[in-house]
Amino acid sequence: MTALANRYDIVFLFDVTRGNPNGDPDAGNLPRMDPETNHGLVSDVSLKRKIRNYTELTRADQPGYRIYVQEGSILNEKHREAYKAVRPGNGKVDKDAKLNPQNDEESKALTKFMCENFFDVRTFGAVMSTGINAGQVRGPVQVAFASSVEPILPLEITITRMAATNEKEKAERASGDDGNERTDNRTMGRKHIVPYGLYRAHIFVNAKFAERTGFSEEDRGHLFQSLKVMFEHDRSAARGEMASCKAVAFKHSSALGNAPAHQLFERVRVQRRIGEDLYDLGSSRLDNQPPARRFADYEVTVDRDALPDGIEIVDIL
Repeated sequence: MTALANRYDIVFLFDVTRGNPNGDPDAGNLPRMDPETNHGLVSDVSLKRKIRNYTELTRADQPGYRIYVQEGSILNEKHREAYKAVRPGNGKVDKDAKLNPQNDEESKALTKFMCENFFDVRTFGAVMSTGINAGQVRGPVQVAFASSVEPILPLEITITRMAATNEKEKAERASGDDGNERTDNRTMGRKHIVPYGLYRAHIFVNAKFAERTGFSEEDRGHLFQSLKVMFEHDRSAARGEMASCKAVAFKHSSALGNAPAHQLFERVRVQRRIGEDLYDLGSSRLDNQPPARRFADYEVTVDRDALPDGIEIVDIL
């Protein structure tokens, strides 16, 4: 694989229509929100999960593209695989509940095995010191929390179910005595949705950390492809309609970078479109205007003039 030689800073825009992009378990699964601004939030964990799922769907049969963090998987057993590769024929490796590297050389061999075999370890990093210790890896790809470009207003929708949970409930319905059991048996429920929201996330690809984990140009290409189509393979009634809308990467000519990321991100501007007119987000002139309900209600522009030396703009989507 070709080593990654360039740093990338990415602006990723995606939207949700009549769905919950990322529920908060501490708030009854309401869409995550910033309580001070009412802007919606989507965690980095949620976005990385979608990249992992897409990778598992498309490259599960390819060497080096296994997924470390899977639902229901036992992480220590994956660490044990590394020990079996590093200590072949050692009986203790098969049965001991705790294992630790014997020296620095073995420690590096263990983390190397994990990086070579698991895409998400060499991409996002991992803490693998849970009982069977395979070390820690700081990944070259870091994903920040996504935030909606405007405040959102989540709706709570009540839903009902026709079927009874058990024979007792069916008999009570037949006799006309539902009592309080309807709620207890979940005959009625609730769903939380965002009517529409456009979210912006920033993603950082560090070429120097990529040297340590083996994250390659091929992996970078797969990451870019994931950003384009990952929502197409992650459909559910709860999440509504989610779609990747725009992805712009600032490619640096060097591994360490040629300009501060925050200055480059300012070149990607989102404005509200009302008819033929454009308004800055947060403008008081939007107060009496209807809310956005589709991506076409926004205008995304990228300032390509007078780029810093060594910076190239790559349109991923």
